[in-house]
Amino acid sequence: MLLTNHFAELSAVISPSIMQGYIILMVLLVMGGTILDMIHKKSAQYFFENAKKAQKSATRSVGGGEKVAIATAVLVNEVLTSGEFSNPRRRLSHLLTMWGTIIFIVTTVIMIFAYPTTATPTPAIVPQLWHLGALMLAVGGYWFWFAIRVDVSAEGLPWFRFERADLFILSLLATSTFALIWSYMGGGVNVYFVLFILSSTVLFGGVYFSKFAHMFFKPAAAFQKRVTVADGSREGLPPDYDLTDPEVQRKFPDIPTYMGKNPPNMGLCIKAERAKHY
Repeated sequence: MLLTNHFAELSAVISPSIMQGYIILMVLLVMGGTILDMIHKKSAQYFFENAKKAQKSATRSVGGGEKVAIATAVLVNEVLTSGEFSNPRRRLSHLLTMWGTIIFIVTTVIMIFAYPTTATPTPAIVPQLWHLGALMLAVGGYWFWFAIRVDVSAEGLPWFRFERADLFILSLLATSTFALIWSYMGGGVNVYFVLFILSSTVLFGGVYFSKFAHMFFKPAAAFQKRVTVADGSREGLPPDYDLTDPEVQRKFPDIPTYMGKNPPNMGLCIKAERAKHY
């Protein structure tokens, strides 16, 4: 099972060109859904207007080399390692889901386009990675759905509560689950294959109605946030003050009045404990 390219075996029943056309259609649906989401929510417009507004309050200019360094930091921290998640459980779940999805989709494309029939033997590593990606996706996704979601873990709502925003994760989980079951059952055209295709169609065709599109803005938003820190604009927020600095205390006399000459570092109190107060 783990060494078999079931898509190549499927070519005896379904033409490889049809499977390839389906992949291309899904790519077009993702592109179209993302563009419609941008138009509806005006995400790109807000992003560029916010960046232009931030430039007006910048205290220094950020050079090209520094921007490359910032982009590299975003790629390594926010994109590749999900460093924006301070909760280790949430971070691990996200990494399993993200990398599982990438491996699963990429190996699917490789098997369908590079090895479409049994006449061209598929290297064993490709279907192995396909199964590994689907399994990583399922583990990370189910972990998130049952134990980590804010409305379940912090607000005490039931795990089976469904909203439109959950369409992405549920269709993603359904796609990986039915793909693994389909493979376990030996491939071919059966009810699990139909459910696999149906759930993947909902996943890629429902981009406009889900959170799928926000993944394309996440790196850009992280880059812009780092740039605003580097150029001093800070998106209009006040600078970080050292409350023990005499100059700061003279500027804000309420600080020594209410907090003393040596105010304690309160820290990020929101991280003091897990939210379990429902």
